[in-house]
Formats: sequence, structure tokens, C-alpha cells
Amino acid sequence: MSVPMLKIGAVLSTMAMVTNWMSQTLPSLVGLNGTTISRGGTSERIVSALYPSPEEGWQIYSSAQDADGKCICTVVAPAQNMCNRDPRSRQLRQLMEKVQNISQSMEVLDLRTYRDLQYVRNTEGLMKVVDGKLKVASESPNPKSFQDLKDKVTQLLPLLPVLEQYKADAKMILRLREEVRNLSLVLMAIQEEMGAYDYEELRQRVLLLETRLHSCMQKLGCGKLTGVSNPITVRASGSRFGSWMTDTMIPSSDNRVWFMDGYFKGRRVLEYRTMNDFMKGQNFVQHLLPHPWAGTGHVVYNGSLYYNKYQSNIIIKYHFRSRSVLVQRSLSGAGYNNTFPYSWGGSSDIDLMADENGLWAVYTTIPNAGNIVISRLEPQSLEVQQTWDTGFPKRSAGESFMICGTLYVTNSHLAGAKIYFAYYTNTSSYEYTDIPFHNQYSHISMMDYNPRERVLYTWNNGHQVLYNVTLFQVIKTSGD
Repeated sequence: MSVPMLKIGAVLSTMAMVTNWMSQTLPSLVGLNGTTISRGGTSERIVSALYPSPEEGWQIYSSAQDADGKCICTVVAPAQNMCNRDPRSRQLRQLMEKVQNISQSMEVLDLRTYRDLQYVRNTEGLMKVVDGKLKVASESPNPKSFQDLKDKVTQLLPLLPVLEQYKADAKMILRLREEVRNLSLVLMAIQEEMGAYDYEELRQRVLLLETRLHSCMQKLGCGKLTGVSNPITVRASGSRFGSWMTDTMIPSSDNRVWFMDGYFKGRRVLEYRTMNDFMKGQNFVQHLLPHPWAGTGHVVYNGSLYYNKYQSNIIIKYHFRSRSVLVQRSLSGAGYNNTFPYSWGGSSDIDLMADENGLWAVYTTIPNAGNIVISRLEPQSLEVQQTWDTGFPKRSAGESFMICGTLYVTNSHLAGAKIYFAYYTNTSSYEYTDIPFHNQYSHISMMDYNPRERVLYTWNNGHQVLYNVTLFQVIKTSGD
């Protein structure tokens, strides 16, 4: 009797100790659901969590300068749900789940121990009877007494598996205790490393900063291009030549991304729901254009695709929602079919683009002797509203894009290219510039500015790449 009861007492004592430990530790675990984890002996600081990876999205804001020449800044703000997507937060949640699983295992052990304890208590009277039979048998041995003793011992045999189960449960509790102890050490390290930071407070500060940046960007308006950031490779997909874009209309909440591979007789346009879907190559629909395109100078403006019809100088406006052509018009005198392309060829005679001032066409004509011509287009009718002759030979240009009514031209599509020439439509004047940028994959076949996001979209040798831009602006106060 004494040995089984001692085993039971040991198990219950261990369980009580572990349960007490869990009751003291779990509240602190729950309070750590905003911290992060370092694995493999590394020490990751909070600053690493403030810069989102491509999978977590990005938001880029242009720079500004005040009247005294102060404060040129570029800010990459994390996505609003950055904290929820932090992989270290996921690891912490996994730890919490593990602790919960341990707690549930202990509850199961508690129930099983209680049940078996009742069984043992019920057999206590039987064991006393066996003890009395042994005394009687020793004093007056006879066959009947031994048979009775044998029967009573047989009734005690089911107690053996119960005791074996107690042994297994005791070992399991020891393992659980060790595992919970390890978890405690890890979570204590988290507290020491990250306990000084409140993720909710950080998230609120990020949201406030984001709101202030949006407000500031709206006040800044247009400016002069002074710099281009390092390239951000979003995806590697498609052939050497192509075009990709988002809607350039301001304002717009349309987050779709369009992908047009190739420059020659293409008709298939892939529409992705979001930038994240585009990066993963998922959640897209296909549009089959009624007329093939030429070149890569396409643009999406206010939900419609504007593109150059193959082997013609006709511009087509295709509406994505209705999947129909709303209007098409010839761009009078414009060269086509590699008559006046960019330096890389590819039927890039007509380049359509948009900026803060509206819709534009960049091309050239025979009367202009192959120099770049800029025409502002009316988006509904595609009528030419005004035209400028830049005097810059189009075959010497790698690519071009419009920012705030200014055409910026690169001197090459190959490695070592830079932004070499700028033409200002507001003053009908030009200047030569020297703005370098990193042509990472050495063959740009498309470069367009998106005024809504204030970034350059490029297609570089089968890679879809973004550049942030820095604009120089003089901010006038109300006292000026």
C-alpha cells in the first residue's frame, strides 16, 4: 500500500508545482505579444523591423527643399500592418501556442491522475483484506487459505497497469517541465531585448508619420528632378522587352498592376489585383486587345490603357472595365514602325506617358527632322492640345519620361546611362543635365513616371524595376 501511494503523491506534487509555475508565468507571456525573437544567437534590433521587405509592401515619398535650402529627405514608410507581418511576431505566436499546448497536456494528465487515484482508493480496502489473509495463512497454513489469498491477489492485478501509467505520466511531466523552462528562458530574453519598445506605440507613430507625409506631399506639388534612387527590383519576369504600370491618374485608389510582355504585335495584357499579387504572380486576369500594340510606350490613365496600334501612328484608348475600345485617333505626321525609335529600336516611335499635368505623347515627325516632339493630349478625344519641338534627336535618346510638364531624356538604354537632357514645356526651354542612375541589368526598354506614386517604372532586361525620385521644390510660406 505504501509504495503505490508514495508514487501517487510524487506525481500529484510535481503536477501541483508545474501548475503553480504556469499560473505565475502565463500572464507575463500574454503581455509579450508585441515583442520579437532573436534566433541562432543573433541580436536583431528594433530598427530592422521598421524597414519592410518587398513581401510586406513599400510606400515611397519624394523629397523637398525649403527656401533656405534645408531638408532634402526621402522616406520609405512601412506598410500599416507591418507589425502583424513581422516574422518574429509569428515566431512569438508559435511559442504562445506551444505553451498553450503544454497547458492542455497538463490538464489531461490532471484528469487522468484524478481518475486513477479514485481507482487506487477503491482498492485500498481490498489490499487490507489481502494483508489480513497473509497473516492468517502464515499462522495456520492450509490449501483453502492460500486459494483465498490467490483470489484476492488476482483482484489486485489491474492495479499494475495503473502504476505503470503513473510512471509514464511522471516522465511526461518532467519533459513538459523542462520544455516550459526553456520557453521561459527564451521569452525572458525577448523581454530583455525588446521590452523597452511598445509595438502598438510604434505602429501609431508610423501611422501618424504616414499621414503627415501624405499631407506634405500634397502641399509640395511639382518640382525639378535632382536625383534618382538606387533601383528596387520588384520581379524578374517576361522577355527582354516589355512594359508594366499602375494607374497614373491623380487621385486614384486603383491598386491594379498591368503587365505587357514584348514590343511586337502583342495583344495579351495581364491585370493583377495588387502589387503584392504581381510580385507573387497570382490573382490576375487576362485582357486580349482587339488590336496589337507596337513598342513599349503604353500608359494606364484613369482606368484606360493608351497604346500605339501596330504598324500605324494610331493611338487607341482601351477601357479595362468594359473591355472595349472607347476611341482611336491618328497622331498626325508621327513616325512609326521603327522610323524614329529610341536608340534600342523595338518600334518605340510613339511613347505615351502621364504626369501631374495630364496625358502626353512623345514622338517625332519628318518635318521635325527626327527630333523629339511633345504633344499634350486630351484624354477623352485624344486630340492634340499643344505641341513642342525639343530639338533633341530621338535616335540619340535611350528613353524619356515626363515629370511636372518637363521631359527628361536619357542618353542611352545601356549600362552607364544618365538623364542627360530636360525640356520645360512651361517655358519652352531646355537644358543639359547630369543625373546618374544605376542601370542594374544593362538594357532599359521602358521608363515611365507615375505621378500618383512618384516613382519611375522601368523594364530592364526582363526585370521590373522601380526608382524613387528626388524633386527640388521651393516652399513658400504665407509670409513670403
